[in-house]
Amino acid sequence: MAPLLSVQDLHVTFPGPVQAVRGVSFDIEPGECVALVGESGSGKSVTARTLVGLAGPAAQVRAARLTLDGRDTLGFGERDWRRLRGRVAGLVLQDALVSLDPLNTVGAEIGEVLRAHGIGRPADRPARVAELLSAVHVPDPEERARQYPHQLSGGLRQRALIASAIAADPPLLIADEPTTALDVTVQAQLLDLLAERRAAGSTVLLVSHDLAVVSRIADRVLVMRAGEIVEQGPTAQVLAAPAHPYTRLLLAAVPTAESRGRRLSVTEPEPLPPRNVEPDRIVLSASGLHKWYRTRHAVDDVSFTLARGETLGVVGESGSGKTTVARIALGLVEPSAGTICLGSGSGQVDWTGVPERRRRPHRRRLQVIAQDPLSSFDPRYTVERLVGEALLERGRARRDRVVELLERVGLGAEHLGRHPRALSGGQRQRVAIARAIGPRPDVLVCDEPVSALDVSIQAQVLDLLADLQAADGTALLFISHDLGVIHHVADRVLVMHDGRVVEQGPVTDVFTDPAHEYTKSLLAAVPTLDRVSNGT
Repeated sequence: MAPLLSVQDLHVTFPGPVQAVRGVSFDIEPGECVALVGESGSGKSVTARTLVGLAGPAAQVRAARLTLDGRDTLGFGERDWRRLRGRVAGLVLQDALVSLDPLNTVGAEIGEVLRAHGIGRPADRPARVAELLSAVHVPDPEERARQYPHQLSGGLRQRALIASAIAADPPLLIADEPTTALDVTVQAQLLDLLAERRAAGSTVLLVSHDLAVVSRIADRVLVMRAGEIVEQGPTAQVLAAPAHPYTRLLLAAVPTAESRGRRLSVTEPEPLPPRNVEPDRIVLSASGLHKWYRTRHAVDDVSFTLARGETLGVVGESGSGKTTVARIALGLVEPSAGTICLGSGSGQVDWTGVPERRRRPHRRRLQVIAQDPLSSFDPRYTVERLVGEALLERGRARRDRVVELLERVGLGAEHLGRHPRALSGGQRQRVAIARAIGPRPDVLVCDEPVSALDVSIQAQVLDLLADLQAADGTALLFISHDLGVIHHVADRVLVMHDGRVVEQGPVTDVFTDPAHEYTKSLLAAVPTLDRVSNGT
């Protein structure tokens, strides 16, 4: 049987020149699931988009062979590509909110694919749209079809995007980071959905930087770095016994229970510096927190303490209340009931129910590292100004302190004059950390600080936080939907569901012997690499 997709010696170059893809070759057989893995800038997404003619008008594409379902696409014009997209190859992108037209209902978006390819009679298309939404497990499909993308949750939007991609029943489905930044249970549901499509006869090209996700559904893995495929083979073989140093680095960077206490950014085992947790020295405490938004009880009787040098993990799905708790702790949201206090004993400061003028002198003690520093930075500011505005020093002393902070997070004076958009994602997060540690806080609130980063950049940031915590004794309130990250970094964990803490305790105890059914369901949904090495 001929390959459904055949790529030989593919090159994609952008003005500069930038060689995004260099000499890539692979075939995909009908019914196969192949994963293309690598970090940002590796060329995997450019490769995937080139396969459906979406590399962009500035791209120069050349190849010895590029065929899809028996069609030679090298000479295709835009009209040819429009006939092929959707009918022969469906594309599912990472951010459904951006990919779906905000002015169209979900039903109209899916119906447009049917109309563009002349599938069915116009009168029958609403029923077909409902069938497609039902096929991707969207509840109340007729009602959801009448809604706009912003009215759906992230998981439902992603399902609607998949429904749009399979509407014309294409033999190839290309999924480019379809589960990044989704809750673990929603991620598991979408992976099950992709597996169902494959079982129904679809061929899947999965683009991802998450090796655990890849291990769950892929038959073969292609590892890309700097535009080239550096390793490929059966999934079990590549992930259990990687041959290339880059693949080994990616695997070593995955945070798990086994990685606790060691660095993630190196291939050889290396312990993290020891931390001094002082249980009797409470730096942040919450008692009986409640938050109502009209009829929704977003936070329901949440209490916790955080000691100097300790890391407290907070996990749960979107809507569980974990980010609201973080915003209350930061004094950005007032609770409907309950209290937050900084410090303890004679140094304790009430943090709720007081005017901002009383909080302002103590704000330096509590800093935040957000998920997306690009949106939290003023794009007009340079790195020097972004980091420096949190400092008390002035003039030359401030500049010297900024350089010192940048060096602590692995950057240098050459970054002082750069703007946020001139930095990579990892560099921006390092600047965010430098800014946060500048005032020498007692507590860092880390709200999904690594969820949007590649696995190796994530490893560097987690190692950096561990080094800073060991040196400064800073406590971390670490919020994440990634249970592997929490198991790696946290001492204790709170599991939140529908605004309540349903389980808490030492992280290893909770994650290895969970007592609550919700915790069990979260852990069961986590894709893990050990399933590959165990042959399951």
